[in-house]
Amino acid sequence: MNATQLDEHLILETLRQVMDPEIDCNVVDLGLIYGTRIEGHKVNVQMTLTTQGCPMHESIAAGVRNALLSLETVEEAEVEIVWDPPWTPAMMSDYGRARVGVRS
Repeated sequence: MNATQLDEHLILETLRQVMDPEIDCNVVDLGLIYGTRIEGHKVNVQMTLTTQGCPMHESIAAGVRNALLSLETVEEAEVEIVWDPPWTPAMMSDYGRARVGVRS
């Protein structure tokens, strides 16, 4: 059996299963994922949250880490929460805006 090629597309598709429970939209379409880096079998994700005081920050970061570790070729996952640039609704995808009722 061949392992699926680990790339940014696969990582982002996998992270679409991680929801922000307060907004009911996934972290990718909310525009919370700022970057990904693959180093062999390790994946680093740089992300933000909608607010610095987000009470779900640990849960969301753990969800991202667990989703990454569910990929066959990922042995280690690191999630870095950053606040710069600050998140705005403009970072959301069209799907994310429609999902939460934000106009473009």
